[in-house]
Amino acid sequence: MSHYELTPGTTTSIRSARVGFDCVFCGLSVSVSEPARTPRDHCPSCLTSLHVHDQVEVGPSDCAGRMTPISVVVARDGGWRLVHRCVLCDELSESAAAADDNPLALMRIAVRPLAEPPFPLDMFGEV
Repeated sequence: MSHYELTPGTTTSIRSARVGFDCVFCGLSVSVSEPARTPRDHCPSCLTSLHVHDQVEVGPSDCAGRMTPISVVVARDGGWRLVHRCVLCDELSESAAAADDNPLALMRIAVRPLAEPPFPLDMFGEV
């Protein structure tokens, strides 16, 4: 996954460009290397990505839809991982959170299940 502006019918992997990309959601110009020198696959400001890798077929994706961050999970090693969903095909993917990712955006995603539970909170008064 990356944020490269793609021409129709073109997919580009983040490892092949090494220069940078413009976020498809917020427009931020982003370096492809994060502070830990690992390749970046999402915008550090809004955490959005672009669907260029097919998780099911394990290869390039022709979708090129915007990948919206929907959740944060904690890996066994304690590192945070972002879960993205494609707005066009609904495919899910995950990637490591980077050291310079927007902490407010990360926390907003992490607390969403508590702020917007899938059941009415007044149920707790009846228990």
